[in-house]
Formats: sequence, structure tokens, C-alpha cells
Amino acid sequence: MLLLPSAADGQGTAISRALTSASTLCQVEPVGRWFEAFVKRRNRNASASFQELEDKKELSEESEDEELQLEEFPMLKTLDPKDWKNQDHYAVLGLGHVRYKATQRQIKAAHKAMVLKHHPDKRKAAGEPIKEGDNDYFTCITKAYEMLSDPVKRRAFNSVDPTFDNSVPSKSEAKDNFFEVFSPVFERNSRWSNKKNVPKLGDMNSSFEDVDAFYSFWYNFDSWREFSYLDEEEKEKAECRDERRWIEKQNKATRAQRKKEEMNRIRTLVDNAYSCDPRIKKFKEEEKAKKEAEKKAKAEAKRKEQEAKEKQRQAELEAARLAKEKEEEEVRQQALLAKKEKDIQKKAIKKERQKLRNSCKTWNHFSDSEAERVKMMEEVEKLCDRLELASLQCLNETLTSSTKEAGKAALEKQIEEINEQIRKEKEEAEARMRQASKNAEKSTGGGGNSSKNWSEDDLQLLIKAVNLFPAGTNSRWEVIANYMNIHSSSGVKRTAKDVISKAKSLQKLDPHQKDDINRKAFDKFKKEHGVVPQADNATPSERFEGALQRVAYRVRTRAHRSQPLVWDLLPCGRRTRMQAVRAAIFFTRAGVMGSDRARA
Repeated sequence: MLLLPSAADGQGTAISRALTSASTLCQVEPVGRWFEAFVKRRNRNASASFQELEDKKELSEESEDEELQLEEFPMLKTLDPKDWKNQDHYAVLGLGHVRYKATQRQIKAAHKAMVLKHHPDKRKAAGEPIKEGDNDYFTCITKAYEMLSDPVKRRAFNSVDPTFDNSVPSKSEAKDNFFEVFSPVFERNSRWSNKKNVPKLGDMNSSFEDVDAFYSFWYNFDSWREFSYLDEEEKEKAECRDERRWIEKQNKATRAQRKKEEMNRIRTLVDNAYSCDPRIKKFKEEEKAKKEAEKKAKAEAKRKEQEAKEKQRQAELEAARLAKEKEEEEVRQQALLAKKEKDIQKKAIKKERQKLRNSCKTWNHFSDSEAERVKMMEEVEKLCDRLELASLQCLNETLTSSTKEAGKAALEKQIEEINEQIRKEKEEAEARMRQASKNAEKSTGGGGNSSKNWSEDDLQLLIKAVNLFPAGTNSRWEVIANYMNIHSSSGVKRTAKDVISKAKSLQKLDPHQKDDINRKAFDKFKKEHGVVPQADNATPSERFEGALQRVAYRVRTRAHRSQPLVWDLLPCGRRTRMQAVRAAIFFTRAGVMGSDRARA
């Protein structure tokens, strides 16, 4: 068979057919175990074939087996085959120094060596006494190989390895030497992890990411450790299916409890390490310092921002103050100028008026009789009051530069103009009053009450009723209408609608007319309800009735809200005064008006 040399890296292998046919170039890539061999050759820069690598591997394993040295177990011959569950299987096979790290080839080789040395036939041939049946210690060797050669049973035995240290360091033990205490503990417990590449504890220089990854791994630790080896009952020994189920149920509960205790042990280990880890304290201090720095920076930035805002606000206030002062100064200057101009104008007007008077006095007021002179003096004073500065100057210039007749004609012409102006103003005022009266009558007539004329007494009574019953009184306009119907002397019955329409029309009256009506109503009220001095010979009951009327009026007009009741109005004892006040308040709130009903 012709062997072709292997292709170099990055090159393909060319396979040619028989020389009688045309050759074809094909690209061939290794797959499977050949690809693995190709990768190993490439990494080692070697050109050995896959078979050569396998042979080297087998030779290395055989050399390891030859170099393996078994430790003699001194208590081997004293073991009880019936108590195999409490024996150390690794020590029985002489692998106590290797234990869970032993390979299957090593276990097989150790068993082979122990069989050659301790087999009953070998010992019997050497003259050593042998126990009968399964009572010989060689049964322990067979049982140890049976447990360790089966991966499932070996895993169960490794989970309860009697040489494993389950202790957890306390916080006080790792106070000064944290890494020396906890590092070996995490190292030996990492054998139970289902995940490979278990992170190391590290040292004081480890970064925050490494420390966080370490504790995250251990707080979420996935352990393969199980405790089926410690089952007290074997379901294979059960006589029936129900008994097997019961045994399996008991074993499952026991395993779960032991698994829970194991996870609590791991959690306690991680908690103790986390609380004692100086790196965690350092990271917390750094984080706290960082937060404090950020907080201070934020507070400083906020303070600066507030200071800037305050400065800006102060600048705006200062600018506003200056602008206001400037504006006030300008207004003040303008006011001063206006006042000066006004004073100058007043002086000028005063001067011109005096000049007008002197001019008229010089010409003896253009008349010979005393009555005409008095009348002319009145007209001159009227001119002084009504004419402006320019008109006065023009008139004085005319009087000064002209003759007596021309001055008299100019003065009379000016007097006629002023009188005409006064007459027009008076006519306009009268026209406005008449128009206001007509509007009031129209508004009253529009409400359906044109036939019911309002006399002056009725208007005064309406104003009085409106003042007596202010806004907020219950059924105010009905009460006012009832009051007017009782006290009106015209005999016309008013409704609430009539009263409302008339009150609205009164509100629209001209201010002068309204003031005149109010003045008349007040004069009538003073005449009717004024305080009349009592005669010296008046009886106490008459004085009490008069005082009661005055107090009732004060309560009705709510005068007690703005000023206290005058107790001097009631010349009687305290109890009688209180009774009078209560009576006045009662009659007022009940809507009973008038001195006759109040006295009742």
C-alpha cells in the first residue's frame, strides 16, 4: 500500500485516478477524529498521523499506570464485609492519596494489583488461613471496585467522601487573614460545581468586576453533590412494590433534607466571606465616597446656579429700581414744570383779572348809577371766573388801547357771550334731567305698571325699604313690596315685579337726580325718626317706648354691625334693656315694621 505524505497547512491533497483516465483535482478536508488530529498537529507543528497520536496517548497512560504506586491499607484485613458502607473504598484499593482524582484506568490497575495480592487462592497457596464464604475481607476489595468502577455509584460515594472537610470558617477566624482562611475552603468546595471554570477568590488587587462575578457565582452555586449513598434502606431488598415505593419516598425526603443542609452550608460560607471580605468594604467606601462627591458636586452646582439666579434677580431688581427712580424723577420734573407753568399761568390770570378790574374801575364800570355799577361789577367778576388767559389778555388790550365807548362795547359783547354760554349749559342740564325722567318712566311703563304712578313719597319709601332690607334677605322684593303697601299713603298696591323694575330705573338715573332724591328721603327720615328730646314731665313708659323705637331702628338698619348699641338710649335697668333689645331684634327679623307694631 502506498502512503502519501500529509499536506502542509493551508494546502489541499490532490488525488489522481488511474493513468488511463483523465485526472481530477479535488479539495479534501479532514473531519471527525482526523480533524482533531489535524488540529493537534497544526498546534504542535508536527506532521504525525492520527494513529501515531493515539499510540502515544496509550503509551503515556500505560506509563502512568506503571508509575502509579498503591498505598497499603493497614486496616484492610480487619474490615467486616457486612459493614462495607462505612469503609473507605479508595483506601481499600490503595488509592487513598489520589481519591476522586483517580482515573478509571488507575482504579482498574489498582484492583488488578489487589486481586493478585489478596485473592483467597493466592493466600491459600501461601498457607494463610481463609474465612469461609463472604466473610473474607477480599469481599471488601470486590465491593470497593464495584462502587468505584460504576460512575453513578462512585459519584454517590464521592458526595459523602469521609475525608472531605465540611467546616465553614467563622467571621472571627478571618479577621486578619481573610484570603489565607477562605481561599482553600472555596477551592475544595469548587469540586461540587456542575459548572466548569470556577472563579478564584483572588487577592486584594482584584477588580470590582472579578469580585462581583465571584460572589454572583457562589450565591447561585449549582452543586451536583447528592446523598443517595447514605440511604438507610435499599429498595432492592423490598418484598413488594408498595414497600419499594415507601422506601423510595423515605429516601427521597432524607436526600432533600441533606441537600437543603448542604446548600445552607454553602450559603453560610459565602455570607461569612462576603461580610469579612476587605475588598467589599473598600468598594463600599469608594462607592460612598463617590456618591458623596457627586452629592457635593450637585449641591455645589445647585448653589452656583442659585447664586447666579440671585445675582441675575438682584441685577434685574436694581435695573428696575433705577428705571423706576428715573421714571419717577422724570414724572417729578414734569410735575414741577407743570406746576411752574400752572403757577405762572395763575399769576398771569390773576394779573389780567386785576388789570380787568382796574380798567373797569378806571372807567367807573361804564355807568353813572350805583345799581348799574353793581351789576357791571358782577358781570366783570363773572368774566374773571369764566374767561381764559388769552381772552382776558385780548380784552384788557382792547380796553387799554381804545376809547371808553369802544371798551364798553367790547366788554358788553364779551358779557353777552358768557351769559349765552351759561344759558346753554343750563338748558343742556335741564334737557338731560328731563330725558332721564322720561327714560325712567318708559322703563317703569315697560314692566306693565304705566297706570300706577310713583309719587315722590313712594320713591322715598322705596329707597328706605331697599336700605332696610339689604341683599341676602329672604324673599327680599316681596318683603319690600309688602312694606310699601303697608306704609304708603297713596293707596296703590305694589307687586314685587313693580318694585324691581322701579329700583332698576332708579339705578339708571342721572347722579344729580339720584342725589337729590336721596337727600329728600334722608331729610324726611330725619324728620320722622330723629331723636327728639323728651320733656322733663314725660313718664318712664313714654321714655321707654321712644328708646325702644330707636333701638329697633338701629337693629333694622343693621347699625349694630358697624357700631355698638348705645345703652344711653334706654334709661332703665340692665334686664329691661336686654328685653328691649331682644324685642327689637325679634320684631325686625319677623318683618314687623313701624312704631305701632314695635310697641306691640
